Amino acid sequence: MALLERAREVVAAVVDPEVPVLTIDDLGVLRDVRLDGDTVTVTITPTYSGCPAVDAIRDDILLALTAAGFEHVVVKTTLAPAWTTDWMSEAGARKLTAYGIAPPTGRAPAGPIRLTLRVACPCCGSLDTREVSRFGSTSCKAHWECRACLEPFDHFKAL
Repeated sequence: MALLERAREVVAAVVDPEVPVLTIDDLGVLRDVRLDGDTVTVTITPTYSGCPAVDAIRDDILLALTAAGFEHVVVKTTLAPAWTTDWMSEAGARKLTAYGIAPPTGRAPAGPIRLTLRVACPCCGSLDTREVSRFGSTSCKAHWECRACLEPFDHFKAL
């Protein structure tokens, strides 16, 4: 396998520290992997500019690549273009649902107007759900509850 392909494979397998069923590739945080001589340069875009997991992600990338034999690793963080849930893979959305987190539902509305979202319960599939709090277990999720099965769940916010 070519060295660049191997480096990308290693980085793509790094797990998101806040949602451990997703890799940074599933989440769309991994933007680029380049090889220049013996230096691997990885570019990531955090889910938002104040994401507390970005340092852990950088450290995990460094550890994964050095454990795979890459001695010279640079991890760059870029905020432009801003991360969007559109970058999340279909596989990532399925993994979220299986884990009990409702995946993002479309794009977030622009401006101060919030449309009523229809979010399916990841436990039973019911659309009879409601947002309890705009803030969930992490900043990128909101707390919801299902009126059908009575289970609480997180909903990954659309950005």
